[in-house]
Amino acid sequence: DLIVHVRDITHPETVLQKATVLSVLKNLNLPSRLLDSIVEVHNKVDLIERYKPTEENALAISALHGHGLEELKQEIEKKILTATGKKILTINVNLEGPQLSWLYKEATVQEVEVMPEDGTARVKVIIGSSAFGKYKNLFPN
Repeated sequence: DLIVHVRDITHPETVLQKATVLSVLKNLNLPSRLLDSIVEVHNKVDLIERYKPTEENALAISALHGHGLEELKQEIEKKILTATGKKILTINVNLEGPQLSWLYKEATVQEVEVMPEDGTARVKVIIGSSAFGKYKNLFPN
């Protein structure tokens, strides 16, 4: 669903390495949507003072120090959701009904926050459009 290209930005041949990787990927006859959505990551930015990527949409990280990793995670999540046609939603469910069980079977449940005072839960899920449509039809309230 996604290609993440991580480069050692301190390597003297980093630009040539990028060109070589892109050439190999193009020769694999991958779908253009996949090639167009590559996440470009510049690693080892901690070794270059005040590093700013010159390439559009490149993310600067230091895996060693953890710099930029949260932004990288968010970008990967966003692109995967776009590529797969899924969404992250928070749905309120009645714990006495079958909704939570259904969500565990048909979606990816990320978090469940139980509200014991009213017997409900807030459920954070990753769910496709068609599955969410089925959910709304099965559980209209």
